[in-house]
Amino acid sequence: MRSALITGITGMDGSHLAELLLGKGYRIFGLYRRPSTDNFWRIKNILSEINLICGDLTDQNSLNKAIQLAKPEEIYNFAAQSYVGASWANPESTMDINAMGVLRLLEAVKTSGNKNMKIFQASSSEMFGKVQETPQNENTPFYPRSPYGISKCTAHWLCKNYRESYNMFISCGISFNHTSFRRGNEFVESKISAGVAKIKLGKMKYIELGNLDAKRDWSWAEDFCLMFWKMLQLKKPDDFVLASGKTHSVKEYLIESFKAVGITDWKKYYKPNPKFMRPAEVDLLLGDYTKANKELGFIPTTTFKEIVRKMTEENLKWLA
Repeated sequence: MRSALITGITGMDGSHLAELLLGKGYRIFGLYRRPSTDNFWRIKNILSEINLICGDLTDQNSLNKAIQLAKPEEIYNFAAQSYVGASWANPESTMDINAMGVLRLLEAVKTSGNKNMKIFQASSSEMFGKVQETPQNENTPFYPRSPYGISKCTAHWLCKNYRESYNMFISCGISFNHTSFRRGNEFVESKISAGVAKIKLGKMKYIELGNLDAKRDWSWAEDFCLMFWKMLQLKKPDDFVLASGKTHSVKEYLIESFKAVGITDWKKYYKPNPKFMRPAEVDLLLGDYTKANKELGFIPTTTFKEIVRKMTEENLKWLA
């Protein structure tokens, strides 16, 4: 039985991947940070099937112990301060978790004595930031526009450096925006889906948002998780862009969400709020997944309109 250690197992990607790997017969160890409140709702259906380890990317000793305990053949790192907006308010902690945390994890693996461990690092399209070319692929130069994007660039380059310096198997998935019902409400797609559902149900009068013109490349999270696993099944480590290859504005997401609940006069339910504007905006993200298609067999399965509909309808069920 193969074993895997998933950091950030209580998050969206971590929980979806845990379910995927359980279906493939893996023994799962999940690293989680002890929260002030219960944050296990995404994995409540598999709690009896996994082994949880309390640890933190800011604590080298806890990472060393987690690897000693789990003895994983594969490590999937999703633990992060993952909200771009919060990275301006907390730039130091964002760098400590997202960049230094990856360094600590790599050191824990390097010093463990096990040279056969394979590592997946969750990189981000936010690394492209002020995009230098469109669409963006594995060779597009990075130009991050937030402390979050900078932290992810640092982690990404650390992974490439350790891969080349110590011959470690480390693959990075440069994931463009992806979502599911388990996405936190601080992210714009979940905020919109939940807000529109509340408006439809009469529980809220309007939704407040920042920049409606920002364009993103949205996909379904479970499609990506299968690719994360496939990356570690290759003979050699590498980096892959995962995206839908299509871009849509936040405004389009908002309009389609209202359409999903039968509301066409959406403007009366929307209010702009400057506090949700970023100090430096990422205007356009559009991924080129040609390499992932060729080497991993990646093909997006869920269209933009299907994603919006599924997210909105699910929120209606939760909130009804």
